Amino acid sequence: IDTAGIDDIGALGEMRVARTRQVFDRTDVGIVVVAGGDWGAFEEGILTELASRKIPVIVAFNKSDIARPQTTLTEKLNAGKISYVFTVATASNPQSAIHNPQSDGLLDLREALIRNAPDDFINAPSILGDLVPAGELAMLVVPIDLEAPKGRLILPQVQAIRDVLDVDAYCMVVKERELRDALDRLRRPPAIVVTDSQGFLKVAGDTPNDIPLTSFSILFARFKGDLCEFVRGALAIDSLRAGDRVLVAEACTHHPIGEDIGRVKIPRWLQQYVGSKLEFTSVQGHDFPEDLSPYKLIVHCGGCMWNRREMLTRMLRCRQAGVPIANYGLTIAYSLGIFERALGPFPAALEVYRSERR
Repeated sequence: IDTAGIDDIGALGEMRVARTRQVFDRTDVGIVVVAGGDWGAFEEGILTELASRKIPVIVAFNKSDIARPQTTLTEKLNAGKISYVFTVATASNPQSAIHNPQSDGLLDLREALIRNAPDDFINAPSILGDLVPAGELAMLVVPIDLEAPKGRLILPQVQAIRDVLDVDAYCMVVKERELRDALDRLRRPPAIVVTDSQGFLKVAGDTPNDIPLTSFSILFARFKGDLCEFVRGALAIDSLRAGDRVLVAEACTHHPIGEDIGRVKIPRWLQQYVGSKLEFTSVQGHDFPEDLSPYKLIVHCGGCMWNRREMLTRMLRCRQAGVPIANYGLTIAYSLGIFERALGPFPAALEVYRSERR
């Protein structure tokens, strides 16, 4: 992400800097670009900030044909095991840099990016493939409602399909009304049934108990965040009382229509479960309250549009504030009384739930 000014001054500049620093929450690798040998307290501060978040960093000394950093600086970077490269943005013959990228240092920068990228960025964990053996079937239940995009599936569904194909398994995609008929047509049961969380109740009723069942949202609780932490957060639903404040956070910024899951359905199911009226606040995108103390629970979407670091950063902030966080799928399953079954495919998370309930 190419940020706005991070060293601006003045009132507007400070606002821009604050907004830019939020980018650190979702940064996989930081690249600090400096001109030639320019280096001072500001650059040191950026390195310290990135290091405190355990974000790998690369220093790019640009315009290195004009000036080079001092030897003491490169020795310090070497001692701190911080990668650095020399790049050229002022080639005397620009055409030569275009046809020979090695002359401008970009190949070195790309190699440094590959070396420093987090392991789960290069070798992403599985979404669904580890739950479906090769040659077996995953049944995916995809409701087509008012909020479903016309002419396509949503990102979690597409990624789940691809993940199944990558492990040489196969899948069948149905709407919730066709699930029972589809199951009856199979010679042997599927390895797992995965549903949109909104269809949990009907799908659970139509799926035999000996077939593992979960939702796309719960798959993404594991893929993007910490499933066990989300499970502990969902248990806080039992502690909600009349008038308690609940924050509903959604990563994407789509325009809500119909019975939006975050603004209508989850509040309805939670209040039915609690038996009292609760106060709900909704936020979208990268906006997130600085002060989380007023909230008794935070309910977050699956974060399919984000990288894992940003979701884990939010979870860390909630932990530091002492506010439990659950995600959409876990909240819905808990409110509908099918929580344990929805965790069936995940033994470690199921054990966390059972041990916390003892």
